[in-house]
Amino acid sequence: MRESDAMIRSELLTAIAEENPGLRAEEIEQVVDIFFDEIAERLAEGGRVELRGFGAFSTRERQARTGRNPRTGEAVEVAAKRVPYFKPGKEIRERLNGE
Repeated sequence: MRESDAMIRSELLTAIAEENPGLRAEEIEQVVDIFFDEIAERLAEGGRVELRGFGAFSTRERQARTGRNPRTGEAVEVAAKRVPYFKPGKEIRERLNGE
């Protein structure tokens, strides 16, 4: 993995390919694309995606607010919006904490 410990898409595809030598690279890429597209589509519709043992993806509403431009300190209005939210499942939390 790279120095930053972040896995990029190409590394994910490579890891899946290594664990599934019977699949062609195009098939793996198509499956990954469909997986993420389906999650994004469900969230865009206001839904929720739950992956047992991993966690749940949903959206949260952010109220309109007055923010600050970090360069100038000037007040700026920030519109209300929906933002993605991920809540890890019990198994993932236990794995992260070595339990």
